Amino acid sequence: MSVGTGWRPDGPADGVVIGEGVLLDTRPASVASRLCGGIVDVVALLVGAYVATRLLGGVELALDAQTGRILMIVVLVTVVLVLPTTVETLTRGRSLGKLVAGIRVVRDDGGPITFRQAFVRALTGVLELWATLGSVALLTSLVHPQGKRVGDVLAGTYAARVRGAAPVRRTTPMPPALAGWAAHADVARLPDGLALAVRQFLARADRLHPASRVQLGTRLCAELGPFVSPPPPAGTHPEAFLAAVLAERRRRETDVELDRVRRGEEEARLLRRLPHGVPDPAA
Repeated sequence: MSVGTGWRPDGPADGVVIGEGVLLDTRPASVASRLCGGIVDVVALLVGAYVATRLLGGVELALDAQTGRILMIVVLVTVVLVLPTTVETLTRGRSLGKLVAGIRVVRDDGGPITFRQAFVRALTGVLELWATLGSVALLTSLVHPQGKRVGDVLAGTYAARVRGAAPVRRTTPMPPALAGWAAHADVARLPDGLALAVRQFLARADRLHPASRVQLGTRLCAELGPFVSPPPPAGTHPEAFLAAVLAERRRRETDVELDRVRRGEEEARLLRRLPHGVPDPAA
């Protein structure tokens, strides 16, 4: 295979989305973005507390000292624990501040957070955010490579950058010159890590330094070689070979899935059919 930088596939510009709808190639949010989102959330809580106080101020309540302390504790728990957990669970990691800052809290594997993870973050935040005025969370975010605070480390989450509008994601096309070879080649299932590395390389090849592009493309071709037989025609560009393998694997996996769905519908139709040739009035 010849080495060069003349072939440019059309691929997704940012990130990789697998079949389960999980964004694998998310970028951690900066500390500044998280700080901005946190300030907006605090302001929103203070405004809400002020409005609630004014509304309750017009209602005459005869409370003794003990009942007042209990009510104060309930309000405090609601503000620092219940509200953050509920909001992050229902919005899948996007509070008002995170929406403004353009970030979202996701699991370490890129998926949406669950109630348990939102609760762990909120519970840890009582100490690292409220008790220390955010100093512990700020210091932890500065030293952690993904900008995680203590709550993120314990919950297995991190804040990822998101865009206001979802980008159009296109699949890697099949190079026309290799379509015939790929249709008859034996292409084994690729390891997830290798397939992800190839997708990311093809999506960003035009933004790489030419020397790094050649070196990385050649290395990926060598890693992909054992999964493909026979090898591509002589003189095939490395990036064209990588794109052809990904496109062919996608086509074959799509055909298998479509066949599975078709067989499932056929079996369901047979199960619903009346026995002994009795006509079905609903048909």
